[in-house]
Amino acid sequence: MVNRKIVRGRKRYSLGQVWIETVIYTLIAFVMMGLILSYAKPKIEEIQDNALLKQSTEMLKEIDSTILTMGAAGNQRTPEVTIKKGSLTIDGRVGEDKIIFEMDSKNIYSEPGRIINDGSVKVETVKKSGFNTVTLTLDYSEKYNIQFNGMEESKVISKSSTPYNLIIANSDPSSSTDKMIMNIKLG
Repeated sequence: MVNRKIVRGRKRYSLGQVWIETVIYTLIAFVMMGLILSYAKPKIEEIQDNALLKQSTEMLKEIDSTILTMGAAGNQRTPEVTIKKGSLTIDGRVGEDKIIFEMDSKNIYSEPGRIINDGSVKVETVKKSGFNTVTLTLDYSEKYNIQFNGMEESKVISKSSTPYNLIIANSDPSSSTDKMIMNIKLG
């Protein structure tokens, strides 16, 4: 076997030594990139969660605006709803009548343990170990009777890569409560 030497300046290096140095420098570079990513990735996820929560708040405000401007009985509108993370619950059970968006996040969206009003949306952050549960709520229990597919039931809509079309129809008021019935269906 031929022992080749590389001459750099006054020092002599063997090819094996050059390869060892290259591998060591590459490993050091990978360790440095790993350390940077271990710090940056949680921050990036936190920023993404914050953006998703802001979009979800705007989505609920759009649904609220649609319901409030529905007009007379028989009218119907179809807002588009995108859920990238979390879940949307249409709670039409008797006495509940709420639309709730819930998401687990590393981001602290509002002061933990307190309900904050953002327009008509109630925002609550509950701190748990390692993450927070953020709940955005539209409460119609005083104004409307919310139903899902014409029934007094609760429906959970989970995340999807494609948008959902909610069909919101204004029905005649309930004879027992005189509240307008907002019937929500998936289109």
